[in-house]
Amino acid sequence: MATYDLVVIGTGPGGYVCAIRAAQLGMKVAVVEKWPTFGGTCLNIGCIPSKALLQASERFEEAGHALPKMGVVVGKPKLDLPAMMKFKADGIDGNTKGVAFLFKKNKIDAYSGTGRIAAAGKVEVKAADGAIETLETRNIVIATGSDVARLKGIEIDEKRIISSTGALTLDKVPEKMLVIGAGVIGLELGSVWRRLGSEVVVVEFLDRILPGMDGEIAKSFQRILEKQGITFKLGARVTAIDTSGNMLKSRVEPAAGGAADTIDADVVMVCIGRVPYTEGLGLKEAGVQLDQRGRVQTDGHFATHAKGIYAIGDVIAGPMLAHKAEDEGIAVAEILAGQAGHTNYDVIPGVVYTSPEVAAVGRTEEELKAAGVTYNIGKFPFTANARTKVNQTTDGFVKILADAKTDRVLGVHIIGAEAGEMIHEAAVLMEFGGSAEDLARTCHAHPTRSEAVKEAALAVGKRAIHM
Repeated sequence: MATYDLVVIGTGPGGYVCAIRAAQLGMKVAVVEKWPTFGGTCLNIGCIPSKALLQASERFEEAGHALPKMGVVVGKPKLDLPAMMKFKADGIDGNTKGVAFLFKKNKIDAYSGTGRIAAAGKVEVKAADGAIETLETRNIVIATGSDVARLKGIEIDEKRIISSTGALTLDKVPEKMLVIGAGVIGLELGSVWRRLGSEVVVVEFLDRILPGMDGEIAKSFQRILEKQGITFKLGARVTAIDTSGNMLKSRVEPAAGGAADTIDADVVMVCIGRVPYTEGLGLKEAGVQLDQRGRVQTDGHFATHAKGIYAIGDVIAGPMLAHKAEDEGIAVAEILAGQAGHTNYDVIPGVVYTSPEVAAVGRTEEELKAAGVTYNIGKFPFTANARTKVNQTTDGFVKILADAKTDRVLGVHIIGAEAGEMIHEAAVLMEFGGSAEDLARTCHAHPTRSEAVKEAALAVGKRAIHM
């Protein structure tokens, strides 16, 4: 029986990062992965492939619309969807092989099969051929991630009614696509197929898009997406889909009740969220408790109710983000090594990788109002930024929320080109408890989009220069 200091079940961003950090700290580590390749949802059917298609579809649209304005005439672009899918597949292959290399480099043993906690300190690995191997370990980390959430009564076949997984492998561009859910995943993948030629309609149960993000940002972003051609039907829900004909007929009812409508589409994409993946892990038998939403319950140090068993990532409470899982993976590895591992949940950025991007870190206005915190706002539009004006990418703005008494930055929200890159100077500032004044007095290179962040910080004190 193989013996380890740590066995990690799952090799997504949380799991593989946890394993590598633990190995760096001198532990003997093994990972268990049921998929043929490492990297979990993120690298195989999530973050990485979706960003490849976002990048490719943006370049496709740029060639047809933006380049001629710059004097670059290439003619009408032609879509080669199989080549685009190969571009995506090559990106997946490079990243998953990179994780395999890192396991070898750090002397981490990898077991292929489905992991199950058999008892305290024991993990069973069931291979594809049914053979079972038992690993003995001092500690176990559950990093099994999440799965797509389903709509009751609607079966996902990944051909006509698809999840985000199926949206990454369509073999032709649908004439009309219905997206159920106006969250991050639905908007990202909906925008991919809209750029490639689909008519996209988004149905959302709430009366707004991007639940959980700053309300002003969400409203502004919706207007931008509508200008791009995406249609929204808010405050509505899909209750049934008739699959009998050539076109899918979705029954759409007002969330508050009322007369139903029918929306026809070639493809329906269900993107209503994700749920923790805990099936078949033997958690109940091991004494690991779940909360009402099916998430593994942990204390402030990632420990479950069962001694020696820890959990991180999508399977526990908190935002279902790859980088949140990575931070937790590092933290729990350091805790197991006797160090002070910690994840600061107040400074976890979130990004919507559309065009333009939406990025945020910290509190929203709604959260600050609910908490009774008085704050000042600084905003600066990209229409007043030299770099975005000359590049004609002026959609969006930067919004900074600072404590009215201390000037400490509590939240930063950005809509704009490369917002996902710009948000990190705000994250670093907030990690060190910085103020809007600190940011305003930091020299920014000219001409850059990031100057808009400095101007928004100046605007907190009502002294923006270029507005």
